[in-house]
Amino acid sequence: MDLNAVYESLRALKLDGMADVFSELAAKKGARSVDPVEWIELMAERESEARSQRRLESRLRIAKMRDEDASMDNIDFKTVRHLDQLQFQELAKGDWIASSGSVLITGPCGVGKSYLACVLGHEACRQDKMVLYFRIPLLFAELDAAREAGSFERLFKKIVRSDVLILDDWGPDLMTASQRRDLMEIVDARYGRKATIVTSQLPVDKWYDVIADPTFADAILDRLVHQSHRIALDGPSMRKVNGTVSPQKPSFSRILQNQRSAAGG
Repeated sequence: MDLNAVYESLRALKLDGMADVFSELAAKKGARSVDPVEWIELMAERESEARSQRRLESRLRIAKMRDEDASMDNIDFKTVRHLDQLQFQELAKGDWIASSGSVLITGPCGVGKSYLACVLGHEACRQDKMVLYFRIPLLFAELDAAREAGSFERLFKKIVRSDVLILDDWGPDLMTASQRRDLMEIVDARYGRKATIVTSQLPVDKWYDVIADPTFADAILDRLVHQSHRIALDGPSMRKVNGTVSPQKPSFSRILQNQRSAAGG
């Protein structure tokens, strides 16, 4: 038996995991006396692991999450910030995705909202779900650019079909009429079909102010809040806890007040 020819055939069939194990076994002294079924079992197991890893890497590339290395193992459950460890570990299992629910994470700047959203996104990718991550301001910018380029429908379908959509950094800017319509179309198309994560420095009852239209606000928030899991964080900036300090930002109430004043309201 030409071992090299078998190895090359496995590579040609893109069975790289099986090829690696075959090469390792073939190099071991006395390996040929091992039951061939054991060889096949080991090769099939490695191939399955390799394919799972490739799918995960592909899912993560598509998701483009802000925290690429976000992990359950790195979550700080010790710092007091009203993060329920049991609740979050349960969310990581993904049952809320299967039921097309939503996770709403709120809290002050630096408390770890985006990181937690990305951890849930990573766990979804490991469960072979399609995840997309957008900071809300960039989502609207990409939708506008796609509309001008004639590719709006393609981007819209991609967003709607994703198993988990992460909308990071809701507010403080008041939405324009176009932004309200786009968000309404996305939320409505996904409602009852797909799962969504939203993070914001604003508490949920202040999201109406950002949407800036009562009719749209009722419709959008009714779909997001229904069947939602809430994580309301409050505590020190995790950047300070971890030794990095970010510039202080003005409060959202002050920002909204300034925006209303500028708009003549």
